[in-house]
Amino acid sequence: MDSDNLLGQFLRARRGLVRPEDLGMPAGDRRRVPGLRREEVAMLAGLSTDYYVRLEQGRERNPSVQVLDALAGALTLDDDAIAHLHQLARPLPAKERRRRRAPRLGTGLLRMLDNWPNTPAVILDRCMKVRAHNLLGEALFAGHTYSGDLMRLVFLDPDARDFYPDWDRVAVNTVAGLREAAGADHDDPQLIEVVGELSLKSAVFRRLWARHDIRQKRHETKRFHHPVVGELTLEYESLTVNSAPGQQLVVYQAEPGSSSEHALSLLGSLTATETQKAEKAQKSQGTQKSQGPRRR
Repeated sequence: MDSDNLLGQFLRARRGLVRPEDLGMPAGDRRRVPGLRREEVAMLAGLSTDYYVRLEQGRERNPSVQVLDALAGALTLDDDAIAHLHQLARPLPAKERRRRRAPRLGTGLLRMLDNWPNTPAVILDRCMKVRAHNLLGEALFAGHTYSGDLMRLVFLDPDARDFYPDWDRVAVNTVAGLREAAGADHDDPQLIEVVGELSLKSAVFRRLWARHDIRQKRHETKRFHHPVVGELTLEYESLTVNSAPGQQLVVYQAEPGSSSEHALSLLGSLTATETQKAEKAQKSQGTQKSQGPRRR
């Protein structure tokens, strides 16, 4: 992964997504590539073409806040993409980025998850690997090849398109969320591994990753087709974990009185029953071992 000029990569990708006609400019019929030309971005941002070209090529590394805001306006970036643009221009020092990778989860946080027996909850790291869950959170994603890794679940799991009825939208948002969470930390070994594998194995991922879409994971309604309880429509809230920077606590809820609430309640009952059976069997085995072999 080329991490030397992240700002230039972002600018090139985003100008390629802006249609000139959307900005009141003639589209023309002699454009060799979609989107805006470099000189058009420079004009819209009030910059010289030479300066903008140096930004894209990585020969200019210290644009001012005013320049970044002007580029954001020219490229019609939303708030998440603007924040990402500033982060790429002024990344954290490498030492600080390494410190934020995969911090330990506190016992209090894990205990809190377990105290929500009726609410699916998972903790995801920046690459959307499940680092912790409660029983219902585990049950929501159970039964797949990549149940504990939501990036690979979306793009590599053979059941993904059945599990996510709105798979196309989920795929777009998942990649945009990964871009936002990674920020300027593209030398993270875990990120390099995930992006490398998915780029090799999924043409859709390659296309979406190249767009440089940015979308912070906050709140959304998502549909699931669960292999045990069927259709579920759940709202989730994504919360940052201050005690573990880079981690997200994602909590799912169903509309009160809805069929999804009943299905979620059924899943909780089935999960609790299976857990009780497993605990009973484990306890029984422990008792037999403590008694030792029986003599005839």
